[in-house]
This record gives sequence, structure tokens and C-alpha cells, in this order.
Amino acid sequence: MKIIVVANVEQQEEIASKVTNPDAALVFVKSFAETNLNENFEAIFHLSESQDDMDIEKLEEKPVFINSVIETLEQKKLPLNISRINGWPGFLQGQTWEVASNNQFIAGKIFESLHWNTVFVKDHTGFVAPRVLCMIINEAYFALEEGISTRGEIDLAMKLGTNYPFGPFEWENRIGLQNVYRLLKTLSAKDKRYCVSPLLEKKYSDHISSEKK
Repeated sequence: MKIIVVANVEQQEEIASKVTNPDAALVFVKSFAETNLNENFEAIFHLSESQDDMDIEKLEEKPVFINSVIETLEQKKLPLNISRINGWPGFLQGQTWEVASNNQFIAGKIFESLHWNTVFVKDHTGFVAPRVLCMIINEAYFALEEGISTRGEIDLAMKLGTNYPFGPFEWENRIGLQNVYRLLKTLSAKDKRYCVSPLLEKKYSDHISSEKK
């Protein structure tokens, strides 16, 4: 079976490191435009942050898995053959994929054929793992702001205390400040537990200001 994977170099490396069914061929491309839709393939994994280049009509009913952590399928108003996954850096190496889908049977068959574990979750903003992790990162900023400890010590404490592969600030570097901030902001609009810490807010504001210069 052939699976087309639209991904950047970092994502390709993470996917390639996963144990996959030897009978499955992963064809990596950097953009949807490079995809040859006339070829025989079983599904597409579109891991770019934006899927604006994706021509949904040409895909007919092929299973498509898009990297959409923040926006839901309902918000995007996508057809039933499209499912959501978490394509953020660092998560693609995980043993289990979180999937939000309106057709769990078909989506499950694709992952089963790849020998990849899945857990189907509700079509909610942030899935489960990214939501929890971003809250931990936010709490780490509160601790840093209060002078409880340093970045390095907080990272080390989390790794030793919880057996996490990365500390909260290390995770932020992998995921990307913008992803963390956008998810927290979106979640905090309905749940004040996710209100962005002042220090994280300032870091994001400084980042945006520096990009405009």
C-alpha cells in the first residue's frame, strides 16, 4: 500500500523513525502540488500547518489526515473522508496517534494497516495531549515568573519527576512558541484555566515585534 505524506523535513524524519508495516510505502512530498493524484494510493497525511493548497474535490473519497490541532473538523466544515491528527513537532514520534474523525472505521483501517496505534477522540480544540502539555508549559512560565526556579531546573525537575522526554521549556522549543500561544488563547476564551501567563504573553509579543522589524 502507498501512503502520501505532505511534510517538511523535520516531520519527515520523525515519521520515518516510526515502526511501520514493511508492506507500506510512505511517499514524502513537501507540498500538495507535488502529489501525483493519478497514482494509486490509499491515503494522504497532510502535515503542513496550512492545507490551503489542498484541492479537496480532486481527492474524491480517499482518506485524508490533516494536521489541525486548534481548528476542528466542524469549524473547517470538511467532508467525511477528512480526519484531524496532531502533526506538531515532537508528537509524530509518539507511540499513539490522537485522531478526530467522522469515519472512524475507514480511518482506523488505514492506521491498522500501517501498524500505528490510534486513539479516537472527540472533535475538540487541542485534542488531549497538546492541551495538557500547553497547560504545563503555561504553568512553568508562572513558576519562572514567580522566581521559583530557573528554566533549566524546571525542565530537569519535570523530566526526573514525571519521566517526560522533555521539560516544559524544551517542549515549547520543539512545538513552537506560536503554536503554544495560539492554543492557550483559543482555549482560554471558554476556559479561564488556560489564561496565558504574563511572562509567556510578553515573550510572544516580543517575538511578534521582532518578526515585524
